[in-house]
Amino acid sequence: MAVLASFLLGSFYGSFLNVLIWRLPREESIVSPGSRCPLCLNPLAFYDNVPILSWLWLRGRCRSCGGAISIRYPLVEAATALLFAALWGRWPHSPLWMGAACAAAGLFLAVAFIDAAHRIIPDELSLALLLLGFLVSPFNPILRPPFAPWHRGLLWSLWGALFGFLVGWGVAAVGERIFKKEAMGGGDVKLLAAIGAWGGALGAFDALFVGSFWGALYGVWLIRRRMIGRRGAIPFGPFLSAGAIFNFFYLIPWGFPAYDGRRLPSQNPNRRARPWREGLRCARPGRRPCPRSSAD
Repeated sequence: MAVLASFLLGSFYGSFLNVLIWRLPREESIVSPGSRCPLCLNPLAFYDNVPILSWLWLRGRCRSCGGAISIRYPLVEAATALLFAALWGRWPHSPLWMGAACAAAGLFLAVAFIDAAHRIIPDELSLALLLLGFLVSPFNPILRPPFAPWHRGLLWSLWGALFGFLVGWGVAAVGERIFKKEAMGGGDVKLLAAIGAWGGALGAFDALFVGSFWGALYGVWLIRRRMIGRRGAIPFGPFLSAGAIFNFFYLIPWGFPAYDGRRLPSQNPNRRARPWREGLRCARPGRRPCPRSSAD
């Protein structure tokens, strides 16, 4: 029942995300007017605004004007519903963190659709994600291991945001110097900082690595299909957002200095405690709570 409830809640949240995806790039209010047809602008009745089902019942048409409604609407609602259900399964014993992760994952999804369609990442979303990451960091099991002081999560959230921003800015500067064109936009840099606020330095690194990998594959596919030239540009926000959402389920220990996969510092009283290692180990499903570190 909990999974079903999270699925239904996610579908309604996805309906709100569709409002953000449509209105933020057009600099329209997300509060008023209410839901309406994007073609004829007639208000939608409540029974025409049921997530997923209304689009299927109306066969993707507006009841008033008969115009075609984009399939993006049910796709966003279904994707958000599945994300909510999956995150509930991933963090069933951390309802506060699970709720925050669901909200953030939805916003990352909105960023992906907006950037794919308009090549922009609204500051309203990236800055909201950044601040929300700071606010929930004391409850973030990725950054704060059990029994650790509450401020440890906040410190590593701040460090992750700074790391993400600096790495993004460095990649943008070096890429522009090498390729003589913009390699990473300012919106991508701010988005990477927001990812670091949620997943720490390792989360920002993973998102950049995973996003670059899948972005490169997608670019090669577009070039082979002759849809873009070899020097063509593709939006990077969707791939960074995919990496950020993946972080909520698992952080990949690539051997980055923030994590080396060895034993916990609490198992060696002579080693200085490193909270990111403890957090990654303790956050995995099926793990018993980690003992209090000697540094605490």
